[in-house]
Amino acid sequence: MSLKCPLGLIDAFVSETPFSGNPAGVCLVEEFPETSVMQGVAFEMQWSETAFLKKIAPDYYHIRWFSPEDEAPMCGHATLAASHFLFEKGDVDPDFLRFHSCAGPLAVHKETQSGTAWLFLNFPACPIYPCSDEDKKPLAPLLSSLSASMFYRDALLYVAVLESEDAVARYRPDFEGIKTLPCRALVLTARADKGRTYDFVSRYFAPRVGITEDPVCGSAHCRLTPFWARILHKKNLYARQLSRRDGLLKVTYQPGAERVILGGQARTILRGTLDL
Repeated sequence: MSLKCPLGLIDAFVSETPFSGNPAGVCLVEEFPETSVMQGVAFEMQWSETAFLKKIAPDYYHIRWFSPEDEAPMCGHATLAASHFLFEKGDVDPDFLRFHSCAGPLAVHKETQSGTAWLFLNFPACPIYPCSDEDKKPLAPLLSSLSASMFYRDALLYVAVLESEDAVARYRPDFEGIKTLPCRALVLTARADKGRTYDFVSRYFAPRVGITEDPVCGSAHCRLTPFWARILHKKNLYARQLSRRDGLLKVTYQPGAERVILGGQARTILRGTLDL
């Protein structure tokens, strides 16, 4: 087996401070290697996600995402990181590119706002549904110390709506307990405190797939954006993820098309060559 390709480490959905956002690896390959090789690279890197890109046509790439433990069905922050990587490399249209993915077609455009580059990802909105009493049972021991007002889920994750931003920030996760949930991840969310410059907050835990706490999760906001848009009666919102690293997103819900626009900034941390 031989693999030599450009590699980047990009912080995606960064806030105002250094070392914020979610680190993602980006590998640009001529052809995808065996899935086991890509999984091995992701495990070696130990970033929450590593994206592999293969060019299909000008400004059009096939993208696949891998956590340290498995291939992900969708990943927002690694897509934003991959877009930043390609825009910086300069081999694509300076303002627009597209991806083919297992989650369907994805589009990215770049805007400069007040002298700062923002990337906007067009992703499918993902509905979440109220939990049945049976669905709530596995959550009870994990959230017994919190006042959770509502519980939702889909096939991949649970969402618990807490009473305050502070409750989300103070939560101490039981990672072994979260691993036993019959889904990929647990998300906590709450309305932002009054006077904040953002509308809602969240945290994301996925120890089953090697991600104890995801610093900033784009795909979770494909669920949270429609939810909070309906609650707050706003289509355009700001979101903050209260991980140790911190992260900021501009999000928009498009109810007719059932799409979510995920906006964020990115920073390149390193560039190099993957040589296997």
